[in-house]
Amino acid sequence: MAARPTWQGHLRLSLVTCPVALYTATSRTGDISFNLINPKTNNRIRMIATDPETGPVERADLVKGYEFEKNQYVIVSEDEIQSVRIESNRVIDIERFVDEDDIDRLYWNDPFYLVPDGKMAAEAYAVIRTAMEQSGKIALGRVVLHSRERLIALEPRDPGIVAYSLRSYEEVRKPDTFFDSIPEAKAEKGMVEIAGKIIEQLSGDFEPKEFRDRYEDALRDLIEAKLKGKKPTVTAPEPDDTKGKDLMEMLRKSLQQSAQPARRAPAKRSEPEKRKAPARPGRRKSA
Repeated sequence: MAARPTWQGHLRLSLVTCPVALYTATSRTGDISFNLINPKTNNRIRMIATDPETGPVERADLVKGYEFEKNQYVIVSEDEIQSVRIESNRVIDIERFVDEDDIDRLYWNDPFYLVPDGKMAAEAYAVIRTAMEQSGKIALGRVVLHSRERLIALEPRDPGIVAYSLRSYEEVRKPDTFFDSIPEAKAEKGMVEIAGKIIEQLSGDFEPKEFRDRYEDALRDLIEAKLKGKKPTVTAPEPDDTKGKDLMEMLRKSLQQSAQPARRAPAKRSEPEKRKAPARPGRRKSA
């Protein structure tokens, strides 16, 4: 397995324990990233750590501190941070089993793959995974990731286990904080019926291969245009909001549009080829 594990430790169900490794299930390697450049020299800018009193400081000399009062810090060394250990640093202890529907979607966070760490772990891992599969429930445990203890949800998938970190109760903002300010509006029955027909006509299977990051594509087009000395084009104007008096007309037009064969039954496409990143120009300096 080429990827490096995000976490290594043990999975435990009551008295049954096996070594496991946790791998990040997603990748961001294809994302476009920008650097800060000095336009006068075309050089990349370096961020220099600076003390407001003494000036630049070597990063190797810096330490971590916690602000307990305004401008007052308690210094904590890396060794002291590493010495803080709780059980979930090294063990995912399954504490509870729940129905998947019991977990509000607001709490689901990042996905991981949980696999046995070594051949000796395979049998105990298989017993736990199979028992979970037969139960039809989601297992809950805890794990320390990136200096934070996270609640983690485990579910069997194929021959393995998929794990999802869950957001804490304090992290999730309450919906009524935002929804209570929504003005009351009565939806007319006829309009709702038309909207329902539009939904029915646009319904289909979830095809992740058909999704492409069009914004990233547009950024690549912009970069390629600039590399060729062309002027970038601006597309996608702001849409006009539908006014109340036009709502029924727009719904009817939408119903007609969604009924077109191409919209009603989109053809399945193969996975699109990955676009090559624009070639980087040679470093240049202004004259």
